[in-house]
Amino acid sequence: MNEKRFTVLDLINIDLNDYNALNLHCLGGRKGLSREIRVIDLNRPGLTLSGFFDSFAFERIQLFGKGESRYLEKLATNDNLETIEQLFTYPIPCCIFSHGLSPEPKFLEIAEKAQCPILQTDLSSTEIHVRLMRILADIFAPRQDIHGDLVEVYGLGILLLGESGVGKSETALELVKRGHRLVADDVVDIHCVNGNILLGSGANKIVGHHMEIRGIGIINVTHLFGVGAIRERKQIQLITKLEEWDAKKNYDRFGEREQFMEVLGVNIPKVEIPVRPGRNVPIIIETAAMNERLKQMGYNAAKEFNQNILKWIESDPVRSVYFGNEDII
Repeated sequence: MNEKRFTVLDLINIDLNDYNALNLHCLGGRKGLSREIRVIDLNRPGLTLSGFFDSFAFERIQLFGKGESRYLEKLATNDNLETIEQLFTYPIPCCIFSHGLSPEPKFLEIAEKAQCPILQTDLSSTEIHVRLMRILADIFAPRQDIHGDLVEVYGLGILLLGESGVGKSETALELVKRGHRLVADDVVDIHCVNGNILLGSGANKIVGHHMEIRGIGIINVTHLFGVGAIRERKQIQLITKLEEWDAKKNYDRFGEREQFMEVLGVNIPKVEIPVRPGRNVPIIIETAAMNERLKQMGYNAAKEFNQNILKWIESDPVRSVYFGNEDII
């Protein structure tokens, strides 16, 4: 499990696309940019500015909107700075002013002495709140690195597991060659979102979508097969465990008994695929992906097969043959 330290400076420098961009700028308190952010939630300090500090959520990022800014103007005009000074006696991670608002100079002066970062964004209070919650939830989501390969097959995220040398990378390469997409090879960074969704991506962004193929070496999947053969991240919806064929092991032949594997507290459907010469593992994985999609749509072939067998046993022709046999006592 990975524990990540995330600071205010990390929040400012985080590289995000348009619909997630925070547009943050530091107005003061730069000496405190190393302060750590530990909580996902945000706090609107309107009640605190009025002097009520009971249950003050100081460990959260403090968000100042139009209402809080107007109240600060009133406090500064009346030279009533006691509550502001008391506010910064708490170890606040940082303060963010929305709508492009600038705090009062006296507020900035007190924050500078307390070395508390003051940030500004041109986004509305609602928008910055939504984006920050989404980003921080992703950053602080439980994480785990797993040795394996992650591929997208027919829109389904499949995590390939197995002992070293069993052929995970070769199987993933064949799936890419058959038109599917690679997400990660060798080490998959998995994090849990919303408590029940597992998202996987490459653990090493520098290595990117490279693969290690024994006998060939390192290959670049993007250059060989094009950008359409890769994905940055994908939800994990099925786990396939590749293992050497064991003649003594009783493998599931009907699929009626469903198996699951727990990862970060989430149970993911799992299938075990024995590997031996002559077995086309990529085709089996493609079939497993399509079968899992049918299960998600409410159709289970194994259960239907079992029900058809029971109906056949209970049918009149079979019953007449059974009860008409004189050898049966």
